[in-house]
Order: sequence, then structure tokens, then C-alpha cells
Amino acid sequence: MEPFSCDTFVALPPATVANRIIFGKNSDRLCDEVQEVVYFPAAVHDNLGEHLKCTYIEIDQVPETYAVVLSRPAWLWGAEMGANEHGVCIGNEAVWGREEVCDEEALLGMDLVRLGLERADTAEKALNVIVDLLEKYGQGGNCTEGRMAFSYHNSFLIADRNEAWILETAGKYWAAEKVQEGVRNISNQLSLTTKIDREHPDMRTHAKQKGWWDGKKEFDFAAAYSYLDTAKMMTSSGRYCEGYKLLNKHKGNITFETMMEILRDKPSGINMEGEFLTTASMVSILPQDSRLPCIHFFTGTPDPERSVFKPFIFVPHISQLLDTSSPTFELEGLVKKKSHFKPDRRHPLYRKHQQALEVVNNNEEKAKVMLDSMRKLEKELFRQMESILQNKHLDVDKIVNLFPQCTKDEIQIYQSNVSS
Repeated sequence: MEPFSCDTFVALPPATVANRIIFGKNSDRLCDEVQEVVYFPAAVHDNLGEHLKCTYIEIDQVPETYAVVLSRPAWLWGAEMGANEHGVCIGNEAVWGREEVCDEEALLGMDLVRLGLERADTAEKALNVIVDLLEKYGQGGNCTEGRMAFSYHNSFLIADRNEAWILETAGKYWAAEKVQEGVRNISNQLSLTTKIDREHPDMRTHAKQKGWWDGKKEFDFAAAYSYLDTAKMMTSSGRYCEGYKLLNKHKGNITFETMMEILRDKPSGINMEGEFLTTASMVSILPQDSRLPCIHFFTGTPDPERSVFKPFIFVPHISQLLDTSSPTFELEGLVKKKSHFKPDRRHPLYRKHQQALEVVNNNEEKAKVMLDSMRKLEKELFRQMESILQNKHLDVDKIVNLFPQCTKDEIQIYQSNVSS
């Protein structure tokens, strides 16, 4: 079983219906790691002399940051996946290759996800933000809390209302591909081959100096910077290939519900179980019509098959997402320095979800009743969101409390099953 084996997907017209771009990601991490869903409003930063503290290092702040909603491991600053108020979505993946992974503390790939969302109003601008920060500060540091040392390079899938970009890195070197139609996915391997639309200026020279490319045959990024046989990449039984098959199976009819089905698929390994499991999931609808709102669904709990996808829409004065926000601790510095202290980071939704699963795991009848109630809630939420997109009408007073209210409704389902 591959550790930290996330999967990120995007589908663009004509693969989708109703001129929408659909983004989705499963975050697969250690089974006891809590992932929270948090919102940060847009902000103006007047004192640019003050540095921004990321997970491990401080970097220069920018004059303005955009509002973001993030799904993130509760112990760190960055995010596994998220969206901003301009309809930009980013998910990252752990990747390894020939270039040595740096254990020194720098920016985590998850920090770069959040920084891209906070600082860019289009997908390509987010790519620019990430590669500029990569060049200036580098990537590195432990990607787990405390007990085990684990570092990796990163790939990113970045999407907005118009297009998507695949960005893959190896140390400070990188390559990127623009995606304007059809389907694309990334997993825990380099996947860019000969179609490269943007790249680090020294990327080919470095590969040549290392003896990874002879300088004569067509340059293949994955072949040069990893140990993959790229000719067999699309015929293997790995999750990258399985994910691509699932996308292609539904090509032409992909909706946000199709994307959720893919994220819930266990036979393919996309919905992971075991020591490393799917700890949180996200699906976004990005309508190409800018008059329509982008809608972002988050679970905030493990196993999308036994979770509820709850909608979030950016509007002014959003209510804080208290039921999916983890407690904070004064000893965060000790935690990041591999202390033996490991705080309880479970947020209210996570606790109730866990309690309910423990009760129903040994009771088939109760499990069915609870799952039916969850699907009923979800179906009603989907109906409401589809109505917003069809009727082009947004009740802002309701939307400010949309995600928190959905979370409370979900908690109520768990409470009733625990107490009955």
C-alpha cells in the first residue's frame, strides 16, 4: 500500500455536462490524522515588514490575500486541498524520483497549496506563485506530525473556471502542462511526459548533466526525473491508471456526483483503507459562466463512502466553521519539533462521526439506517445546489451559514444513531 497516496482529478467540457469544470480530490494520510475544514477571509497586510509564519519557516508577506476555504491536517499551516473566492482550486500529491528529497525545513507542498490560493485569482497565476516560492524558499520538511519522519516532492493540480494546470516538481526543478478540455488526474508519480507547456529554465540542462537525458531524443519529464517506464504508465494496475479509467468511463457525462462516486470507489484503491486511508475529500463545481457561483463540497471526515459531502459557497461575512475546526494548542512549536506530546485534534464533527461509526460497525441494521439518513441529507443538499445553478439565484443570508448548518444536520444524524 502506497503511503500518502492521494488522488486529484479534473474534468473539463466536453467531458462534463452544463459547461462546468469539476475538480475532486481524496487526501490519503495516516489513519489517525484529523483533517479540518477551515475558512480564512480576505485580508490586507499593511505591515509588510512582518513575515508570514508557515508550517516551519517564515516568508515575505504580500499586500493582499484572498478568502480561502481549506481542508488540511489540523497540525499544520498549509492545506491538502482547497479553493479561493475567485474559483481557483488546488490539490497536491506526494511524488518521488531521482532528485534527492530535502529533509531540511522549508515550505511543505501543503504550504504551497495555501499560498497559491491566497495569492492568485487564476490557475496560471497560482502556478506562478508556487514556482516563484519554490525557487526562493525550496520545498522540504517532515510531512507528518511527530512520530515518523517523512518527506517528499510535490505535484499539483490547479483549476479555475476556464482551464487547469498540472505542475510537477523535483526539488527546485519543475514542468507544467496546460489542460483545456477532457479529463486529467494525478497520483503519487510524475506523469508529465513530452507535452510540456512551461518549465524551469534549467530543468533540461540539469537532467542532461545528471545523465538522465542524452539531449538528443525527445525530452520526457517523467522518464528523466523518475524511474518510471512511461510507455507502460497507462497500462499498469496503479491508482493513476485506475483513476484515469474511471474518468474515461464517464467521459461526456461527468457531473459533481460522478466525481464523488469516483472518490468513493474502493476496488480501484482511490478510496483507501488501512494504516493510510482517505482522511478527507473535496469536490468543486466551477461553472464557466462567471455569473454562477462556484460550489465546493468537503467531507471533513474519513472515508467518503461513510461521509457527507457538504457545500460551501463564498459570500461576504461567512459564519465561522466551528464544528470542523480543530482545537489549537499553546505547544504547537513542540509538536512540530518531533515532541512526544501529541494533542487530541479531533473537531466536533470528527468526534461524532467516529462515535457513530463505532456504534454501527457491529450493527448492520443501524448502519443502514444511518447511511440512508446521510444520503438523504446529501441528496437534498445536491438538489438545493443544482437549483442555485439552474435558477441563478443566491440567497446570501442563507449561504453565510450554509456549511455550518449542513455540518450541524450531519452531527444530528450521528447523535440520533448513538443515542437510539
